[in-house]
Parts: sequence; C-alpha cells; structure tokens
Amino acid sequence: MQIILLTHSREVLKKTNTGQLVEQVLPATRKIIWQRTEPDNYLLSLIASNNTALLYPYDKSCAEKKLCDHFSPTDFDNLILIDSTWQEARKIYNRSPYLQALPRVQLSTDNTSNYSLRRNQLEGGLCTAECVIELLRQSKQTELAEALNLNFTNFINSAK
Repeated sequence: MQIILLTHSREVLKKTNTGQLVEQVLPATRKIIWQRTEPDNYLLSLIASNNTALLYPYDKSCAEKKLCDHFSPTDFDNLILIDSTWQEARKIYNRSPYLQALPRVQLSTDNTSNYSLRRNQLEGGLCTAECVIELLRQSKQTELAEALNLNFTNFINSAK
C-alpha cells in the first residue's frame, strides 16, 4: 500500500505537521502539494488506475444508514490522505471533484487523538500520523505502526 499525502502548501512549512513523520518511517510515501487549478498529473494517473481510494473520516450516522463505502485499506494499492488542518482539508476535498469521485476508506477506531499542538481540532479526528498508524495496524503492519507511533509520541513530547 502506497500512502499519498495530498498536502496543502501552507502545511509544508509548519513545525506541527505530522506528515513528515509518515515520510520518515515510510520512505515510499509520496507527498503531493495540492493546487486547486492544476491537479497533479501523477495523482490523476493513480486515480485513473481504479486502485486508489481516499481516506475519509469515519461517520457513525452514515455507517448506520449503510450509505458509506465499506472498503478496507488492503482493498487498494494507493491511499490518499489529505494532509492539512481540518478546515483546509474540507476546502481541498470540496474544491477537488476528482477526490469526491474516489472510493473512500474509513477508519473506525476507539482511539482518541493524542495530537495537541493545534487548536480547533475536530472531536474524534486524528492527525495524519495517527491515521497512518491506524491504517498500518488494520493492514497488519504492526512493526511499522509501532515505529511510527514511537516517532509520533517523541514528536509530541518534544514540542511541549
């Protein structure tokens, strides 16, 4: 499974960005800077391959109504994560029709976020690194999940 971080340009320079941790532990991760008017050609080719999905926040009400996609991370070769603040991520999704047409993988976890470096966090939302940790766990890649979790914990503790 390849992780593609679709990253807002403002996110790249933020010291609180956890996408960088994903890149450190999973060198095959591909970071793509989102541009509203010029979608990345590599990203569009992955989407055209029909083996790419978007990681999307779990919505319990949607799941109860059986309106959501029910895909596992292992159903796809490529998973796109929007690497940004929650507000920017919504804008990226809403302004990118090619993302809206993708199948969605949803994480269902009882884990709460340990990310405390930014205000206005979505309740029940996980940061980029925490999402990838959960993806790795669900894909039975426990060693990588634990390595990323250790880096994430050290990152959070050193920023306090």
